[in-house]
Amino acid sequence: MILNQFDPAQNAVFDPHHVVKPLPGMPKTIVTCFAHNLIEYAASRYPSEIIGNNTTCNGATPIHRLRFNDRDLALTMTYVGASVAVAEYEELFAMGAERIVVFGTCGVLDCSIASCGIILPDRAVRDEGTSYHYAPASDEIAVNAKALPAMRAFFDFANVDYTVGKVWTTDAIYRETREKVARRKAEGCVCVDMECSAFAALSQFRNKPIAQFFYAADNLDSEKWDARSLGNHESVDEKYAIVELALALAAKLDSEI
Repeated sequence: MILNQFDPAQNAVFDPHHVVKPLPGMPKTIVTCFAHNLIEYAASRYPSEIIGNNTTCNGATPIHRLRFNDRDLALTMTYVGASVAVAEYEELFAMGAERIVVFGTCGVLDCSIASCGIILPDRAVRDEGTSYHYAPASDEIAVNAKALPAMRAFFDFANVDYTVGKVWTTDAIYRETREKVARRKAEGCVCVDMECSAFAALSQFRNKPIAQFFYAADNLDSEKWDARSLGNHESVDEKYAIVELALALAAKLDSEI
């Protein structure tokens, strides 16, 4: 099968450095998520300036340099979907980033996980295509391999409840069928997303830490799908609090990994 044709060569016919150059003033640690309103919240709440853009044919996404707890952090939005998000992170690393903290929504496969509850993934089912270009074929991959102990310590110290568990990463948001949901639950998955396993493979391949956590959104563990807090403008105050956690976590990891 084509998924078994992993090539470990570090260089491709064209690489990120062919497209982008090192960005002057780029902080080593980036905080990012998928919701533009949360990026705008952080950029307006703390001293920040736009130092560049990540540009695609879909438009330009600003890269902010933000001052938080006496540290400079970069702040930008991540595109949805494994292939484009991984390409974006490749370019951010080429611009000078050394580590990324990414947080975003997930669907829960365990209804006991509350809306906006924090999930720290430790493994991911690779039901997407991008990761197979960055790691040999396997059903699962370790997530947060370098960052998880520090992440757990951070949330424990902050007195924030969290769940550690396996995530199902899929390319096809509208193909999460009843049979597939049941199968993934039986395999131990507690949630579903669209990028996690690919980020883990990229992190492993480039030897760059990518710390990932989720805040729970829609519920697939019920008779009928329940959107709960899936929309960007649902449970906004809780999500703003999660932004603050992500910034504080990034400041911690900036000095530890």
